[in-house]
Amino acid sequence: MNPEAPPVIDLLDPGPFARDDFWDTLAWLRAHAPVYRHQGGGAPFWVLTKHRDITAVYADSTRFGSRFGMRVGSDVAAVAAVSQRMLIVSDPPQHTAVKRTLMEWFGPARMPRVERLVRRVVDELVTDDVLDRPLDFIEVAKRLPNHVVCALMDLPRADWDWVGAVTTEAFDDTSGTYANGEIFLYFADLLATRRAHPGDDFVSWVAAHGRVDGDGGRPLTDEEIIFNCNGVLSGANETTRYVAAGALLAFARFPEQWERLRALGAAGVPGAVEEALRWASPGVHAMRTVLRPAEIAGQRLRPGERVTLWNASANRDEEVFEEPDRFLVDRSPNRHLAFGHGRHLCLGARMARCELDALLRRLAGSVGRVELLGAPSFTPSNFTWGVSALPLRLHGRA
Repeated sequence: MNPEAPPVIDLLDPGPFARDDFWDTLAWLRAHAPVYRHQGGGAPFWVLTKHRDITAVYADSTRFGSRFGMRVGSDVAAVAAVSQRMLIVSDPPQHTAVKRTLMEWFGPARMPRVERLVRRVVDELVTDDVLDRPLDFIEVAKRLPNHVVCALMDLPRADWDWVGAVTTEAFDDTSGTYANGEIFLYFADLLATRRAHPGDDFVSWVAAHGRVDGDGGRPLTDEEIIFNCNGVLSGANETTRYVAAGALLAFARFPEQWERLRALGAAGVPGAVEEALRWASPGVHAMRTVLRPAEIAGQRLRPGERVTLWNASANRDEEVFEEPDRFLVDRSPNRHLAFGHGRHLCLGARMARCELDALLRRLAGSVGRVELLGAPSFTPSNFTWGVSALPLRLHGRA
């Protein structure tokens, strides 16, 4: 791309995302128009591409709100139906109280159980059967988070594949009305069962302990429980799947980094996980609505305007990351925004890291080389993006 000539900027076009060639557009915006007014696709919206500007908006929930939608192109009526009741489209004080309730279940006391479950799932998925033969690695990558979160919710084993498929369908659809309706009905039936016969699972715990205003406030309604169970399920499935597949694609393209990880051993895995999160950047953008007059990098923003925060761009910001277009398993520091920032830092960040850590440890112990067998495919989405097909061969260690 000619650095002096502006590209055709259409971040609503799914084509560049399906081709994995949107990165040059984001780089041009960082260099020449870091606060850019995007036209087309209905009402204009602002595009922020610099790490410092994005973190500033994430941290300012007084001027920038989530309750009017968190992605460009979302259905206004669908957002209104769950606004201030679903975590990702809510603002304080509702967001604070609901997130505190959900995070209690994912707290340090329960993590040993989660870690044991994750290791068991990885052991089931990464066996000798996946070595030394052609496979589409996305089939492994998508099952890891789905099996973990379905087990934590104690969903019937026969439902796991259907639940994974329908949540992905809903996440990829801007309206999500049909798929979300199916999964909402599923959780409504499940919640009724758990209220009658509670267990030691996530759904039962939220039904018994979930409150909007802390211990002295009202309990979460059934709708709030259903919406947020679906949110946890969707977020857990999409992030880990795309990062796991993105990491294996990177190791195939940068084989010296696979050798570097194997040389570092277990001590190198946490850093490799963080680099995989930065590199894959599955949450490409998030949206905020201006609530009060604000200014970003000298540009005045008015209430009601939409502001999009391009995490994928922030994670390649040359002012924050040295050699941002290189995949380096021992990169440090690594201030990526793969999980967002501030109040809306992803609820499942700890669990996603746990899953990716266990997967890379297992692979590093059994795989000598990652060979790409064909061109990967990518999702045609500017919201949740990543590898959708990854033909490769995992060569077993000699």
